[in-house]
Amino acid sequence: MKRYPAEAIDKFTRYVLRDTAAFNWLVENGYMELVATLDAIRDDPKAFRYLMEHKHVILAAFVNSIWDDEGAFHFLMQNKAYTWAACANIINGDSKAEEFLKTAKKENFVLLAHAIQSRIHEDGDRNTSPITVLRNMLDFKKAFKKAKDEDYRW
Repeated sequence: MKRYPAEAIDKFTRYVLRDTAAFNWLVENGYMELVATLDAIRDDPKAFRYLMEHKHVILAAFVNSIWDDEGAFHFLMQNKAYTWAACANIINGDSKAEEFLKTAKKENFVLLAHAIQSRIHEDGDRNTSPITVLRNMLDFKKAFKKAKDEDYRW
């Protein structure tokens, strides 16, 4: 299991909060898996595939734990990735997990959890606004029209 220095987690948190300089730092310092983790949380299958192909299984399990996959949570616990498991639990509303991380002097993971939680809520709100719903419907119609217009031969 890869251990991340506090600076990397802090930059990851800032990146989640849309800090471009933090994104650049993560890329320049070889932490693409953290960039991919946020994208995977935001439901990008390519990012999740990146995590799996590059053997960042703890981060992949963290992503799935955020979305209430009990098997992924148990995987984190079995592999002693307690910090990532607690971070996922904070995102899912577990106040005891926050106390655990604070007691373990891992406040930076508490901040990360709250940043991810905030980003998930923002994304959800954006996807349910009337304008976004209409835009998604129009995009669906374009995709359907394109598929209909193309000649597919299986």
